[in-house]
Amino acid sequence: MVERADGRVQQAMVQVGRAAIGVIEEYGYWLTLVAESLYWLVVGPFKGRPVRLSAIATQMMVVGVAATPILFMLSFAIGVMLAIQGIYTLRQFGAETQVVLGIALSVVREFGPLITGILLAGRSGSALAARIGTMQVNQEIDALTVMGIDPVRYLAAPVLVAMMIMVPVLTLFADLSALFGGAVFCRLELGLSQIAYWDQATSFIAAADLYQGLIKSVIFAALIALVGISNGFAVSGGAEGVGRATTRAVVWSISYLVLADMLFTYFLNR
Repeated sequence: MVERADGRVQQAMVQVGRAAIGVIEEYGYWLTLVAESLYWLVVGPFKGRPVRLSAIATQMMVVGVAATPILFMLSFAIGVMLAIQGIYTLRQFGAETQVVLGIALSVVREFGPLITGILLAGRSGSALAARIGTMQVNQEIDALTVMGIDPVRYLAAPVLVAMMIMVPVLTLFADLSALFGGAVFCRLELGLSQIAYWDQATSFIAAADLYQGLIKSVIFAALIALVGISNGFAVSGGAEGVGRATTRAVVWSISYLVLADMLFTYFLNR
C-alpha cells in the first residue's frame, strides 16, 4: 500500500512538472515571437525585408473594420443591460438617476475592453490559429522558409501590429456603443434626455478611467495575437489538429483575458 501511494505521488509530481514545463515553454515561445516581430519591424527595413504595410492594413481590416457591426450590437446590448440592472437596483434606494455613473464607469473600465477582447478572441484569434495551422499542415510554412521568407515576418508581425492598433480603437468604439445603449434605455425608462445623459457620463469619466480601459485593451491585443499565432504554429496531425488548435486558441484566449482583467482591475484600483 505504501509503495502504491508513493507511486501515485511520484506520478502526480511528474505530471505537475510536465505541465509546468509546458507553460514555461509556451511563455518562452511568446517572448520569442514578440522579440522576432520587433526585430523585423525595426531591423527589417534596413535589410531590405520590411514588414509589408499592405499586410498590416489587410489584417487591420479583417480584425477591426469587419468586426464593427457585431461589436456594436453586443456593446449596445451590454449598455442596455447595465441600465436595466442599475435602474432596478438603485430604484430600491430612490437613486435611479445615479445609474449614469454606474454605466459610465463600468463600461469604460471593464465592459468595453472585455467585450472587445472576448469578441476578437472568438472571431479573430480562432481564425488566426486555423489559418496558420492549415498552412502548417499543408507545409506552406516550410515552403516559405525554403524560399527565404521568415514565417514570423510574413505571418506573425503584421497580425501583432494590427491587433495592437485596432483593439484599443475598437475598445473606444465599444465604449461609445455601450454608453449609447444605456442612453437609449434611460431615455425610455427615466425620461432622461440625451444631452443630460451624455453630460453626466462625460463629467463622471476621468482620464484615468479611460486609460485603464485602453491599457487593458493593449494587453488583450497581445494575448489574443500570441495565443492564436502560437497555437497555429504548433499544429500537427492534419485537419483534426487544426480543429484542436482552433478550440484551444479560443478557450485559452478568453481565459487569459478574464484572468488579466481581474489582475489589472485589482492593481489599478487599489
